[in-house]
Amino acid sequence: MEFKLVHNNLNVLDLEKSLKFYEEALGLKEVRRIAAPDGSFILVFIANKNSDHQIELTWLRDKKEPYDLGDNEIHIAFKVDDYEGAYARHKKMGCICYENSAMGIYFINDPDGYWLEIIPYR
Repeated sequence: MEFKLVHNNLNVLDLEKSLKFYEEALGLKEVRRIAAPDGSFILVFIANKNSDHQIELTWLRDKKEPYDLGDNEIHIAFKVDDYEGAYARHKKMGCICYENSAMGIYFINDPDGYWLEIIPYR
């Protein structure tokens, strides 16, 4: 029996704002969309050519208040070939939320507060 990891889900309040952020910050673009016939939810899968893995952004029509992320100890990690360039882009966007210089990594947060780890290729 073999399992393949295919996607992670993140619930978002403002789907368009999240799509714009993920494309600008990480180059992830919409690859598939599923909308409920009654308009109660929209699922948008985003990815890039560098990985088969996708992120599923879930928008729920009736959700109005920010999601409670608890201690927010969960994150998604991304390796990047131009660490300095990525750092400069994210600094300019104002989305860097934590830096660990000793480990040579940093984290950005998306519009809903989810943390995304940025790791250089080594």
